[in-house]
Amino acid sequence: MHIEQEDSTAEELNELALSAGLVPVGWVTAKRRYPDPRTYIGSGKLDEIHAESDRVEARVILFDQDLSPTQERNLERLLNRRVLGRTGLILEIFAQRARTHEGKLQVELAQLQHASTRLVRGWTHLDRQRGGAGGRGQGAAMGVTGAGETQLEVDQRMIRTRMKRINERLMRVRRQRTQNRRSRQRADIRTVSLVGYTNAGKSTLFNRLCEANVHAADQLFATLDPTVRQLELPVVGKAVLTDTVGFIRQLPHGLVDAFRATLEEVSQAQLLVQVVDASSADKHLHMEQVNLVLEEIGAEQVPQLVVFNKIDLIDEPPRIDFDEIGMPRRVWVSAVSGAGIDLLIEAIGQLLANHVIETTVTLAPHQGQIRAQLFAQGTVLGEETGTDGTISMHVRIEQQRLLQIAHRAGMQLAS
Repeated sequence: MHIEQEDSTAEELNELALSAGLVPVGWVTAKRRYPDPRTYIGSGKLDEIHAESDRVEARVILFDQDLSPTQERNLERLLNRRVLGRTGLILEIFAQRARTHEGKLQVELAQLQHASTRLVRGWTHLDRQRGGAGGRGQGAAMGVTGAGETQLEVDQRMIRTRMKRINERLMRVRRQRTQNRRSRQRADIRTVSLVGYTNAGKSTLFNRLCEANVHAADQLFATLDPTVRQLELPVVGKAVLTDTVGFIRQLPHGLVDAFRATLEEVSQAQLLVQVVDASSADKHLHMEQVNLVLEEIGAEQVPQLVVFNKIDLIDEPPRIDFDEIGMPRRVWVSAVSGAGIDLLIEAIGQLLANHVIETTVTLAPHQGQIRAQLFAQGTVLGEETGTDGTISMHVRIEQQRLLQIAHRAGMQLAS
């Protein structure tokens, strides 16, 4: 059963519930200027929810807002049902979707951070015990105020210990990622990251660009674990494309912290490709939410290309929109049908290229491997073969990359 507040998105909450494996059976909306500190909603609305929950036999009640530990505890006691706020619901989905060891660690860390503020829920039946003459008894003299508090302290210590171990493991992952990035930088390999609102079609687009088989489904948070694949671009040559977890409105801060090692790939990329569901009525709101998360992780300064995906669902042709200086700004594509993918690859290559020049490269007959390399990078505009077997290739290529090739192969560059 859903509880929607005034600033909620009903369709999104419904999709979150379905993604968590729940079947929505009822819906209640509430408008309130200020949340009640005890139950978030007023007593009248609480009675309405209780009656409606009994009528539809709801087992779980979802709030499309974050609830404090006190509010969650009071609501569960008064409604006699499990109550989940927005963060708890998203954590449930993440726990179901994590596949890799790293992904499971990240989700567990977020769950522990969330649970650490709610431990008191499990121990309210062990109230502080008073005893002894004129005071709190032997427990007070020992600095222990009751069995409940002692158990709570034990649980808190266990959670802190587990969180410390997980953070140590994730730190090793972070160091490995940093080392991999440095290796790519030394090899002059550019990095492109796909970002966007959840269910915008990032993984489908990733599979289309890299001929990969990453899991893609029409549901929220279908992909949690980061994936890296090689991408061939015109002029630029080899690049690395990463697929990341989707963002969402009010993405829990604990999740951002837990996935920081993964999201670092975004902040360190040379280009962000923000994938937008062009068929969504809330696409501009989704773009705002994505930009807010990018700002939170320090990636707001990374150059960005907006890709409007799913044009097969609307009446839009594939195309590139350019800015005032002639650089690609938006690309309209369909990852499902493949329409506009060639335009997207062209736009990414143009944005990543540095100091592109057009020149003629002269190759000896035995330098066929260099010729194949230039063709593979999509830099060749034309070629002519001389009577002596030499090949003159007219290329459009980054100046630095051409100089590297010339240095390694001893090529002659015509002016």
